[in-house]
Amino acid sequence: MEDRLPDTAAPQPKPLRIAIAGLGTVGAGVIRLLDTNATLIAARAGRAIEVVSVSARDRSKDRGVDIGRFAWEDDMTALARRGDVDVVVELVGGSDGPALALSRAALTAGKGLVTANKAMVAHHGLELAQLAEAAGVPLKFEAAVGGGIPVIKGLREGTSANALTKVYGILNGTCNYILSTMERTGADFADVLAEAQRLGFAEADPAFDIEGVDAAHKLAILAAIGFGTRIDFAGVRVNGITQVRAADIAQADALGFVIRLIGEADVEETPAGPRLLQRVRPCLVAKGHPLSAVDGATNAVVAEGNFSGRLLFQGAGAGDGPTASAVAADLIDIARDEVGAPFSIPVAQLAAMPPAEPGHRTERTYLRFMVKDRPGVLAEITAAMRDGNVSIESLIQQGRGHDAGEVMVAMVTHEGQEANVTAALALLEGSDSLTGDPLVLPILPL
Repeated sequence: MEDRLPDTAAPQPKPLRIAIAGLGTVGAGVIRLLDTNATLIAARAGRAIEVVSVSARDRSKDRGVDIGRFAWEDDMTALARRGDVDVVVELVGGSDGPALALSRAALTAGKGLVTANKAMVAHHGLELAQLAEAAGVPLKFEAAVGGGIPVIKGLREGTSANALTKVYGILNGTCNYILSTMERTGADFADVLAEAQRLGFAEADPAFDIEGVDAAHKLAILAAIGFGTRIDFAGVRVNGITQVRAADIAQADALGFVIRLIGEADVEETPAGPRLLQRVRPCLVAKGHPLSAVDGATNAVVAEGNFSGRLLFQGAGAGDGPTASAVAADLIDIARDEVGAPFSIPVAQLAAMPPAEPGHRTERTYLRFMVKDRPGVLAEITAAMRDGNVSIESLIQQGRGHDAGEVMVAMVTHEGQEANVTAALALLEGSDSLTGDPLVLPILPL
């Protein structure tokens, strides 16, 4: 009888079976990436990742990938009920509605959840994290912030041994494209926005982007992860870029700055306990600052740790390839059984911090006024600055522009309390010398 050696080949691990809801550019991109890099992903994940089922609004639409090989569900929440699905990938979008219903259903059914939905995470992230913890399943959302930049992983894991002192950066590619294009071409805001819409860099309704809401969603997520706080989107102070003119871009350049929309967050220790400051606002950024060279639709996040020092995460902030890359990275983590707390620590341990009041903080500020071209206007503005205890470092008055009778007055203040600038501007409220609201751009420290 022939001797046989024992079979020592290890059994192949079961694939991670996923369902995808939403087959737009990102959903199709995820399928394309999993197909193209299947061997590499299986090697790095320790097992294959297989799409089992999909759902979208239009089954017949040509998406450039073969979806006929997957089971189709007209009702996307049915994906959460399928016995052959381990993880649901939500790429539908929207803070509520079908995306939230699917996410709740998936986690409640014991499925892992991967999402690129920043609005949903900003508004309902704590609830979803609690559901994930209760079910013992992963909730991952790397693609919700910064496209393909691994900033959430960087904060949650790479800086986990650090107490972060500040997190800030350029969080919206549409705004960055508009501002850097204005800088390069000298064109005004409305013209560049229209071009960005034509090229697909801006939505038909760009309000969430240009008014700073999209960046605020992302900032609230980063702050919660970075500082171990309960997510507080309502506590983000938000100003967009709609007031920025080509003349402001030119004036900033002459002063050695560029203008960028910056989201920033930090924790302030007060006698009453810690307070969380979160705000999104256009700022003057010195040309020597790492964020000054970030142009186009690129995103960049700076994290400052007490031992790591300053870290910069930079890359494509949107697009099918980068976002699909982030989704797939989350799936690889899940395939490796790397779960972890969605916001770095369990929800019950996240601190509930009231919003900080920034009035006592000091900074230099760029102020721009559009005023009537008549005697006494400059004296009125400088008197308000004096009475508000604002010290003026430099002042520029330009000649008449396209609008007859209207001129631009710009100034840079010395470092002083933010409350003083607010008080000075309050003294000018209702003045018939001003033809519009003043533009206030803080100068980002180096």
